[in-house]
Order: sequence, then structure tokens, then C-alpha cells
Amino acid sequence: MGQKMILVLLIAASALFLITGCNPSTGNKKDVLSSEDSLFNAKIKEYVSVKLTTDLSKLSVKEKQMIPLLIEVAGIIDGLYWEQTVGDKNAFLDTIPDTLMRKFAEINYGPWERLNGNKPFVPGFGEKPDGACFYPEDMTKEEFEKWDDKNKTSQYTLIRRNDDKSLKAVWYHEVYSAKTTRAAELLRKASTLAEDPGLKKYLELRAQAFLTDDYFASDMAWMDMKNNTIDFVIGPIENYEDELFGYKTAYEGVVLIKDQDWSKKLAKFAAFLPELQQNLPVEAKYKKEKPGTDSDLNAYDVVFVSGNANKVSKTIAINLPNDEKVQLAKGSRRLQLKNAMRAKFDYILMPISNVLIDSVQRGNVKFDAFFSNVMFHEVAHGLGIKNTITGKGNVRAALKEKYSPFEEAKADILGLFMTTQLIAKGEVKDITAEDCYVTYMAGLIRSVRFGAASAHGKANMMCFNYFADQGAFERSSNGTYLVNFEKTREAMNRWAAMILKIEGDGDYAGASAYLETNGKIKETLQSDLERLKTANIPLDIVYEQGLTVIGL
Repeated sequence: MGQKMILVLLIAASALFLITGCNPSTGNKKDVLSSEDSLFNAKIKEYVSVKLTTDLSKLSVKEKQMIPLLIEVAGIIDGLYWEQTVGDKNAFLDTIPDTLMRKFAEINYGPWERLNGNKPFVPGFGEKPDGACFYPEDMTKEEFEKWDDKNKTSQYTLIRRNDDKSLKAVWYHEVYSAKTTRAAELLRKASTLAEDPGLKKYLELRAQAFLTDDYFASDMAWMDMKNNTIDFVIGPIENYEDELFGYKTAYEGVVLIKDQDWSKKLAKFAAFLPELQQNLPVEAKYKKEKPGTDSDLNAYDVVFVSGNANKVSKTIAINLPNDEKVQLAKGSRRLQLKNAMRAKFDYILMPISNVLIDSVQRGNVKFDAFFSNVMFHEVAHGLGIKNTITGKGNVRAALKEKYSPFEEAKADILGLFMTTQLIAKGEVKDITAEDCYVTYMAGLIRSVRFGAASAHGKANMMCFNYFADQGAFERSSNGTYLVNFEKTREAMNRWAAMILKIEGDGDYAGASAYLETNGKIKETLQSDLERLKTANIPLDIVYEQGLTVIGL
């Protein structure tokens, strides 16, 4: 590589560090080989492009005027997520001379292939830091834990170093003040167009939250919205990017349009939460909390996605807020992203089923079963226990970085449990428990293709391996999977009880040991996943989105 190119890369890397305080490890630079064009072209083709559209006729004039403002806010938030993952987006991308590699980096929000164990694919970058850009790269866990600071575990602080190398906690709104201030201005402007009082209040309070990092009031207001057609999930929300401790939240934005007809069909299910909580297959002490009954279920078309929600793989349902205080007071809201879900079912799940599900059970793979499994996965986050019964505080704090994989596994299995219960009660119609079990199996295979690097990937692998160990399915000589319905039901109940006990006990050591052994893709499954590559089945979807796509 020429001296000028090396100089350019070093200057860009220095700018990246100065701008964000994030300095991912780099190795030896090397020339980008021309053969890499075909490699990254193939990798990009593993994602099928889907246009995010909706029926705009349901929107009023003011609602149509509001959408561009919300999309602009989501764009600002996208930049903030880049800062949290790798640094300044443009400074990073400018270090990549190859066009196709750069496009693949945009899909992954950085130089690490998220659906392939976070392996670095951009020359010069080493392993993905567990703490992303939330912590100093040279900070150890021991240093952090010995440090006495009341704000260090806040979801909304970055950890940096003072001039004397000691640690300090800095609020998001201080580090990102220019962007959070602009986002707040746009949210206030959007609130003036809101015709629904609930949406208006939420946007006003969310704007204030961007300036203070106090999101409680706006979360409560978001829970109170009932009649809005437009919805907007925005802010630092999920903690998956922080794989060091699981404390820090990443920015994301999702603009949504409610499907009123589908939402009416789903409205009744929230009333069953207390009964379902009591029916959980675990000792009474692990289900003593009462879930909020103000929860609601709604179906939406997603029209714009940014930040953490836009990285691979794409979200198809949302369960928020994450604040346990809000959940205990008001429950949570579950948003089913119907158009995104349909795309994944048509382009990915059905083709997988045709390759890996036994032919006698392929008829059990149905969109309504997929929708139900996904929907009740989100509902299930509100079940179980939020605070440990062993005096270790809330479950999230007790399990630290192991919390997210186990919470996702809990939601997965309790979602299946809830669907089974509601089918038996006659409340879920047109599908059978057997449909849900086979569709769940196909869905697990779809999800484990994401690898075991993310919280969802680890959760999917734990579920798959537990069911395999319990004989819930068998792999035929022709390489297809056949579900044993009775053993699936039994395994579902036992696995649910095990997870609820780990969470309720705040058993960090037990969670760590189980995840280490079972959160991995095993050899036979890996060979089957390779067959899906040969069949050219997409890994996931990418979005064509924006004002022109939706017709504004």
C-alpha cells in the first residue's frame, strides 16, 4: 500500500478517535484484493431487498406532514448509533476504498459481520470490542467493578477517562448534545402537528428526555397512547450492543403506521396476562409478580427504521418499554410489524421449510402461526419475574451481560407456551398447537442462521439445543427435521421452568455455565445451515425506505 493511502487511513482513524472516543483495535493494513469484489457481492446478495410501504390514504394531512419530521429524527439517531458502535460513520466509511465492502459495512453498521460471529471483514480491524464504544477499550471488568460511581451502570452514560486516566461517567445528552438537541427540536415541531392528544404528549416528553436522559415520563406517556395511527419508537432503548455488562443502551428509530383492523383482532389478548402468569409451569415464588393489565397489542406497517433496529437482523416485533418500573405499573406495548414479518415469512421461512422440514409437516408451517409465535414472544417479556427472589436486585442487574440471551430465550419459550394455552382455550383460532410447534421449529432454524454472536442468536441456540437434547424433534436420514409434538410440549414446560428459575434466583454463575455449553451452533446443524446457503435462501432482509418509497 502506498504511503499516501496509509497516511489517509491513519488520519481518518485519528479523527474517528477524537470525535467519538471510540478506537477499535486495528491490525496490519493490506491492499483490497480484486477477488474481494465477488466475495462481497455474494455477501450482499444474501440479503433480499424489501420496500417499506403502506397505505397512506388512512393518514390525515397533518399526519402526512409529520412523517418527514419523524424520518429526519430517525436519521439523526442513525448517526448516533454509528458513534456508539464504531465512531463517526463517514470517517469510518472513508477508510474503505472498495465500494462493495463499504456497502456491506453499511449493512453491518461497522467492520464486523454480525451474522457470522462478528468476524472482522475490513482490513485493519481486529475483534469487535465487547463494550462497543460505551467504555474505554483498555478498561477491564475488574477496574469498572472496583470504581465507585453512582452513574456508572446507568443506561444513558458513556464511560470515559479523565486526564489522569481515572474513569468518569458522562451522560449521553452531554456527549451527543448537538444531535440530541436537534432531535428534540424536530420532535417538538412534530408534536404541533399531532392531532391525537396521547401522541402529542409523548412527542413533547420524548423531546425533553433527549435533553436530560430521563425517559421515565415519556415511557409512561407512550404507554397511555391508545388511539394514535402514527407511532414512533425513538431513543436509546436496547442494551444488546453492550456485551461487556449489558448496561448501556443503543439509539434506534422506528416510524410506524397502525393497521387498525388487525389491531382490533389482537386487543383482547392482553386481558389474559394475569391468568397466563399464574399458569406458568414453575413454582409459585417465581411467578408471584402481577403483570400490568394496561398492556396492548397492535399490528403496524413499518415505514422507516434506523440505528440499532436497522442492523442485521431486522426487527419484526417490538416489546417496550424496558423499564421494569413502567412494566410493573402499566405493563408494556407489543407492536407487531406485519409487513416486515410477512417479508421474512415469504422470502426466508417458507423456503427454509421446503429444504429442512419433513415433507409430512410442511403444511403445518403457516403465516398465522408465525405471527402468533412472534406476537406472544413479545407478550412473554412481560411474564415471569422482574426482581430476583434472592435479594440480588432486579433480574437485569443480577444477570449482567447474560441477561439479554436468557430474557430472549424466556420470551421465545413462554411465547410458545402462551400460544398453546390460548389455542386450548379457543381464543386463538384457525391454527393448531401442532402448526405452532412446527412453525416454531422452522423459525428456530431461520434464527440460528444469524449465528451466536448476538443475544438473540445465543437465545435461539440455547432453545434449539435444549429441544434437541429432550428429543422434541428428530433429524431424518435425508437431513430434514420431524417434530415430536408430545415431547415438544414437555420440553417447552421444562425449559420455561428452568429459565424462570435462573432469572428469579439471579443465578449469574448458572446462566454463564449453561450459556457457555449450549449457546453454540453444533456440527450437524452447521452442516444443515450450509445447505441453505447452497439453496440461495436469503439470510435476512434489507430495507428500501424513505419518503420517495412511501410516496411522500
